[in-house]
Order: sequence, then structure tokens, then C-alpha cells
Amino acid sequence: MSPTNMRRPSRSTTPEAEFVPGLELSRRFYTDAVRPLLEEAAPGVPHSAARIGSGSEVLGYDTPRSADHEWGPRLQVFLHRHDVSRHAARIRHVLAEHLPKTFLGHPTNFARTDEADGDIRVMRPSDGPAHHRVEVTGTSAWFTDTLGFDPAQGLTTADWLATPAQLLAEVTAGAVFHDGLHTLTPLRRALRWYPHDVWLYVLACQWRRIAQEEAFVGRAGEVGDELGSAVTAARLARDLMRLCLLMDRRYPPYGKWLGTAFARTASAPRLSPVLTAALAAPDRHTRERHLAHAYEIVAHQHNDLRLTDRVAPTTRPYHSRPFQVLRADRFTAALLARVDDPALKDQPPLGTVDQFVDRTDALTRPALARALSHDARKY
Repeated sequence: MSPTNMRRPSRSTTPEAEFVPGLELSRRFYTDAVRPLLEEAAPGVPHSAARIGSGSEVLGYDTPRSADHEWGPRLQVFLHRHDVSRHAARIRHVLAEHLPKTFLGHPTNFARTDEADGDIRVMRPSDGPAHHRVEVTGTSAWFTDTLGFDPAQGLTTADWLATPAQLLAEVTAGAVFHDGLHTLTPLRRALRWYPHDVWLYVLACQWRRIAQEEAFVGRAGEVGDELGSAVTAARLARDLMRLCLLMDRRYPPYGKWLGTAFARTASAPRLSPVLTAALAAPDRHTRERHLAHAYEIVAHQHNDLRLTDRVAPTTRPYHSRPFQVLRADRFTAALLARVDDPALKDQPPLGTVDQFVDRTDALTRPALARALSHDARKY
């Protein structure tokens, strides 16, 4: 599920079917059911087909639980812009009338739920035309709706900074089943990872988030606020996990899948037990000790990347106060010193929009995310 659909799932009346990972289900659905009908509805019209965008299956994290909403035999079919107006309606109609009622035991019909918002659909059998989840669209229109811009028109530094990592993960993960337009694969390749200078800048801004709060674990605990100390430790653990994903050149996903994605990073085997111990710590001294260990693990990883001159990876007191910290601002400074892009040298160290905005309603609305990113850099 995308953060866009973070609402209570509805019970599906889907009959029991053997679970097949969603990407594989969509691949077989395209090959065996959709493609033959495309050839009937629009013979000779080139197309591309993929399963990208929102959905846990796109990131490879789906389980049988995922089938309770917006999961099933579904995909996108892309046409040239001029072919969308000519053929899309015909294709949708042919699919609705002639898709099999079920595919590998899963209904191809998606019905509205009883939820008040009414925009969540679940697989349910139907005797009539299928309300299918085969989206027929143009490449430019789809990317503009999903990201807020068309990467075929070029990628600017502002585009990278204004796009939440979750959205970049959604368009670069998943799978392309057929690229008859010869555009989908190059666009996904262009979006696969940040340009080098943007990467340095994003890493620097992530270290800055850590620098701004690393002393608060000890300070809150010192005045008897163990809850506040623990909450700050959890925020720092989250920022360290996102930092490790960025170091591994992986777009950090939103909260539900953050731990799952982090578990696949190079640092997870060493870092996971340390962060777990920090979060379970009963007092600020224990919490601070585990976090100091975590900082040093990640600091060594930074040095292993050789993106900057070596930065001492050891923790130290916070100025004259007895709180053990990394002084993460040293890593921020080292990374920013290596940034050559003029468009970034004049930027305040805010980072990408999801490094300074933490609200689902904003990060799932590309136009709003872009506006927030643009406006924030004026100050």
C-alpha cells in the first residue's frame, strides 16, 4: 500500500487462492490475459506494459495480507500520447468485456468498498464487465501525475529535491514487462539514483538532522524526562536507518516499509541489534551508549565510501556537557565541501522535501511537495 492509501483496509470477499507475489501475478496477467486482448483492441499500436507506482508488491514487500485491498492482477499499459486519445477507450472496453473473470484464482474485478471515502477497491467476483485495474495511459501523463514532472523533458536539481524518496522508489522499482515504446526503460534508468552532487548534498542534510538532535537524548534524560529521551532516540534511529539506505543508494521508503528496506542494507546485520538495544534501553545512559556505538558504525561506513576525506569516526563529549555524541555536523561539512553543482552550493542545507517535511498528506501530493520545496528555499 502507498501512503496515499493509508486507510483501514476493507474485508475482501475474494475466494481462497494460492498466494503469488504481486509482481509475478501481474507479469503473468499481462502475458496470458492482457496482451492478447491489446492485439485485438488496437492491432499494430505499440505499447509498453509495467507494474510500477504505488503498492507493496512494487517494492517486493507484499504478503497474503496485501490482498485485502488494491492488490491483485493489475498493471499499467502505456501508449504514445497521440494513441491515448485514439485507442485508450477501446482498449479499456475490450478489457472490461473480455478479461477472464478470475486469473490464477484472483478476481479481475475490483469493487468499491463500504468505506466512506469510497476510493479503495478490493478484488471481488462479478458476472458483468470487469472493473479492472489495467491503467491505460500515456508515459508523460503518468509520470507527471506520479512525480509532478515529466522526466522525458529533462531532470533538474530542483526536480530531485522536490520529489519524495517514496515516489522515486515507486517508479524505479517494480517491473517492466514489455517496452514497445522504448521510453519506459530509459526514463526509469534516469531516475534510478540521484546525480553524484545531489547524493552528496542529500547525505550531508541527513547527517545534519542527526547533528541537530544527538545531544538531546542525554539532556532530556538528565532532567528526568526518560520518555522524551526515548522519543528522541527513536527519531535518531529512524534518521540513521534512512542514512544507511541513502549510503547504499536506495531510496528510503515511508514508515511502514522503512525497517524492511533497512534490513536489506549492508550495515543492517551490525546495526540492527544496536538500534534495537537503544530503543529498548531503560535509561538514558544505556540508551546513549548504544546510540554512540551506532554512530560509530555508520561513521565508519561513511569513510568506507570514500566520498570525502576521512572524518574521525569516534564519539566525543558534546562541548562541555557530559553527553556522548558523534558531532555529526563534521560529516555534513565534509560532504558539502565536495559539492560542485552551483545550484546546490547556494541551497540552504534542507535536503529533499521529505528531509524537512514529515506529513503523508504533503508527501503523497506531488504538486504540494514541489510547492513546499520551492517555497522553503526562499528563506
